[in-house]
Amino acid sequence: MKLNRLTTMILAAMVLGIITGYAWREMAGSPEAIKSFADNLSVLTDIFLRLIKMIIAPLVFSTLVVGIARMGDSATVGRIGAKAMGWFVTASLVSLMLGLVMVNLLKPGVGLSLPLPDITASSGIEKGALTLKDFISHLIPKSVFDAMAKNEILAIVVFSLFFGTGAAAIGDKAKGLIDAIDAVAHIMLKVTGYVMNFAPFAVFAAIAGMVAKEGLGILSTYGSFMAQFYMSLGLLWLALLAMGAIFLKGRVIELLRAVREPALLAFSTASSEAAYPKTLDRLKRFGCSDRIASFVLPMGYSFNLDGSMMYCTFATIFIAQAYGIDLTLSQEITMLLILMVTSKGMAGVPRASLVVIAATLAQFNIPEAGLLLLLGVDHFLDMGRSATNVLGNAIAASVVAKTEKQLTAALPQLDDDDDIEPQGRDVELQPAMAKQG
Repeated sequence: MKLNRLTTMILAAMVLGIITGYAWREMAGSPEAIKSFADNLSVLTDIFLRLIKMIIAPLVFSTLVVGIARMGDSATVGRIGAKAMGWFVTASLVSLMLGLVMVNLLKPGVGLSLPLPDITASSGIEKGALTLKDFISHLIPKSVFDAMAKNEILAIVVFSLFFGTGAAAIGDKAKGLIDAIDAVAHIMLKVTGYVMNFAPFAVFAAIAGMVAKEGLGILSTYGSFMAQFYMSLGLLWLALLAMGAIFLKGRVIELLRAVREPALLAFSTASSEAAYPKTLDRLKRFGCSDRIASFVLPMGYSFNLDGSMMYCTFATIFIAQAYGIDLTLSQEITMLLILMVTSKGMAGVPRASLVVIAATLAQFNIPEAGLLLLLGVDHFLDMGRSATNVLGNAIAASVVAKTEKQLTAALPQLDDDDDIEPQGRDVELQPAMAKQG
């Protein structure tokens, strides 16, 4: 499998980060020196993640508005949205159920050879909101500028849907504005290329700081639990790929190769959000219509976080097992349904899975202190679930594009600096403006 320049540099940065972090931990004279080293390195990771956050809002808005405006009518938007949501719900149920089945089969919390935190101890994780009112408030922005400032992807998507549909409805009057927004999309894709050049430095800093702070010894302490979780994630990958193969046939392997770089980026930075621009780019190179990809992908970041959802059921039952709390089948099914709802709209929230788990534990009288068992290795676990989120959303966008006959042959292998026209692959659909002109 041929690796391009950025992928090679990210892999090299990961290896160098492990070596550097381990060496510093061994040579440092005190915990304060280790903490200072990790904090200083975190500046590089923070810079990269801030750059990513800087471009996500205008990238989502510009690509989504242009795509919707050129789809032609609201019926097309509604049909594609319904297909995407149908896939999201199905994939979410598969992820949650597989996590529930695997944690009950493997029982990682039974006989745990670790001291249990006192049930009165605080985890320091703020519980997530569970009310319908809070979800609606998160869904519909009171100000698009506020939503963009906070990088609330779902709220940006809702505004873009209205804006793009309205632009399509008025036809030629909006043509100049849509062309201008299309130019913004081109600019943001070029800026994305610039930002990605900083990714290896951010990966090095993230890995080195993590290893220096936590040490590799934590992998042996939690080795069994982590191995069981990653084995479950592996089964989820197989399940998602099998679901994708129903529609994509043999091209699902081609898609897996296409998204290896954004998945690796999400894995190494423990942030699926960091991989968003690169995932969008790789989907277009795979042959997915930009109109479909720019519509489905941002929705997926709120409704289709497959790896995070598996972790929610896996970790919640793990904590119950550790404290010897037996849940009935009906309680576990209820938990699954609650997680199905509460896990939505959490994109952009740091450690969103822990926030959702903290809220769920309280619903079933499971000690919240159990989260302290996970905090030490959560970064290692977050790496795997972030990569899984990227794969799940890439498959979702490709499947929807296939059902809409908007999936073409992949582009030839290109360098990272090569541009792709945001709307250049959509040969099947004529622009709405041309239709109405």
